[in-house]
Amino acid sequence: MKNTVYIYTRDLKRIFTNWAMIIIVLTLMILPSFYAWFNIKASWDPYGRTEGIAIAVTSEDEGSTIRGQHVNVGKDIIATLKKNKTLGWTFVSKEKADHGVKHGDYYASIVIPKDFSQKLGTILQDRLEKPVIIYKVNEKINAVAPKITSKGASSLTQQISEKFVKTANGAIFSVFNELGITLQRDLPTIQQVEQRIFELENRLPEIKKVINEANDTTQKAGAIVSKAQAALPEVERLTADGAQMTQQLNTFLTKSDQVLKTAEPTINETLHRVQQRALGVQKLKNQLMEKDIAPAEVSAAAEQLKVQLTKQIADTGEVLTLLTDLNALSQQEVLSPVINDVKDVNTLLQQQLSDVNSLQQQTQNGDAPTQSVLDRFSSRTDQVVSKLNTLTNSYSSTIVPAVEQAIKEAKDKTASANSLLEEANKSMPDVSNVLSKTASGILLGQQELAKITKDFPRIEQNIHNIADKIREFQQKENIEDIINLLKNDVQKESDFFAKPVLLKEERLYPIPNYGSAMSPFYTTLCLWVGALLLVSILSVEVADEERFKSYEVYLGRLLTFLSIALVQAFIVTLGDLFLIKTYVVDKVPFIFLGLLCSFVFMTIVYTLVAIFGNAGKAMAIVLLVLQLSAAGGTFPIQVVPAFFQALNPFLPFTYAISMMREVVGGMLADIVRKDVTVLLCIWLGVLLVGIFLHKPLSKTSAKLTKKARESKLIH
Repeated sequence: MKNTVYIYTRDLKRIFTNWAMIIIVLTLMILPSFYAWFNIKASWDPYGRTEGIAIAVTSEDEGSTIRGQHVNVGKDIIATLKKNKTLGWTFVSKEKADHGVKHGDYYASIVIPKDFSQKLGTILQDRLEKPVIIYKVNEKINAVAPKITSKGASSLTQQISEKFVKTANGAIFSVFNELGITLQRDLPTIQQVEQRIFELENRLPEIKKVINEANDTTQKAGAIVSKAQAALPEVERLTADGAQMTQQLNTFLTKSDQVLKTAEPTINETLHRVQQRALGVQKLKNQLMEKDIAPAEVSAAAEQLKVQLTKQIADTGEVLTLLTDLNALSQQEVLSPVINDVKDVNTLLQQQLSDVNSLQQQTQNGDAPTQSVLDRFSSRTDQVVSKLNTLTNSYSSTIVPAVEQAIKEAKDKTASANSLLEEANKSMPDVSNVLSKTASGILLGQQELAKITKDFPRIEQNIHNIADKIREFQQKENIEDIINLLKNDVQKESDFFAKPVLLKEERLYPIPNYGSAMSPFYTTLCLWVGALLLVSILSVEVADEERFKSYEVYLGRLLTFLSIALVQAFIVTLGDLFLIKTYVVDKVPFIFLGLLCSFVFMTIVYTLVAIFGNAGKAMAIVLLVLQLSAAGGTFPIQVVPAFFQALNPFLPFTYAISMMREVVGGMLADIVRKDVTVLLCIWLGVLLVGIFLHKPLSKTSAKLTKKARESKLIH
């Protein structure tokens, strides 16, 4: 060991006492750093400067007329790309684009053909044709540029597709929405028509019977009129009874007026109860909006909210039913504004219940609720409180008078009905006169009855078919559900079908730029290159090595090389951090692990050259080349050929790059411990080989080196 230290200290003395040697050593210490710094800085943010990658764009689209409207999608694409700065979009003619791509003026070209808009419009025709965008790329200019331009072309086609789908769906759902609104408006009429068809179907036998009887003889027709005339006294009696009934109804409403007035406090009490529960919901809402609330607390609060909201929905539903019944008594529907306000409150409460279910579902797995749901729930809670305050404050001044007016109008209706019945009773003589004239007209209708008799079987069958189809539809579908489906939000539905799935990206250990992400590879690589420079410039042989034992020579000169290599590592890691401002999370471990890499690499390279001479240098270079391909420094190891994947676990670079990546992005101690352990094992194995095999192997390689030097071509 004494001789080892002597060789090392003598080497240091010779370096520091020779100014030329000092310059050489300093150069060797600094030079490898430039290799790392230049490469890291050159690749700092290559994907952030893609606006310089020129892509020629040409639109030959002649447009098309779709449903009476002229469209030119190619023109719209050009306008969109002029605002897009992600790539160097250049707008030229097709001839110039082709020439430019071939000669390297443009990396790629995109041509929109003449029939682009026309083919897009075939979506409205029976024969569909997909439009085509012609994309040309010159792959010999650069290996990476085609990937970037291809991504730009793919993004362009995706944007066009999404916009087309969104626009088409928007138009379709707008029609559906209008149809839904129309169906809802006409729903009472539709239901009335259905009812009339069923009534008509039920009366078909009676109608058929009447027609047959009418066809039998004119006398039977006359008999029917006679019956009608005979029934006139009964009709007169019924009319008189009706007038008496309306008077009784008026009396009933007068009594009901007093009963309904006793219901007014009940309505008021129910509204105040809903208001108090809404204030309770508002308090729970304020708890949910706290930033540090735990998912379990959210779930517990959600259970309370569901109970409160369910009760509120039931209470407002009762009030709504009562007000609706009262409103039906009013010709002017004076309670409609109040009913609409209560309906709004009921709808908001149901939406709040839906929001609470969403919050509870999000917290089932321990996740925090999303802010958008919390904000929506908060807004709806405030709206409910505001509307209830308005209702309760205006109860006496608005709702009570409206109820009284509804009852008053109902009483007025009965009085009007009574008047009409009295008038009808007076008109009975005129009715008798009409029936007499009808009897005369029956004779003239015999010819028409014959036609009706002939067409009746077909009409009867059609009515049965229509009624059967209505019943079949009612069994399978609910028209109100269809109306609700058609009336959904047009914008949201078109957006959904354009992008049915959203990608939520979560970045673990984010690194802000590509250069910093590549710094583990380039730093590791420069340390190996630094070791190669040292063995290429400095000698591994000791001039008077015959004075020392073989392992003493090996270890003594190894210490000299390691000292210089450690300074190389110190310079390059400090330069990465403070000179070119590389992003590193764990800065101190970054420096120490860089020193470890240099320590191991220098030992490997030095041992190869110390044992095998110039052949060892070649081995170190071959090992470097293999590590460039098989260590996973640039491409993931899974995408390289199987040979390199098999080689990967046995290479020092694999573990050096891995642990340097850990400290750059955020260190996981177990990974770093494993990588450091493997590197130290490699170092120990190489050191033992150098100590014990230096003498026998170096003698064999010395003969080869001596013979090669006789050629006067190597030193």
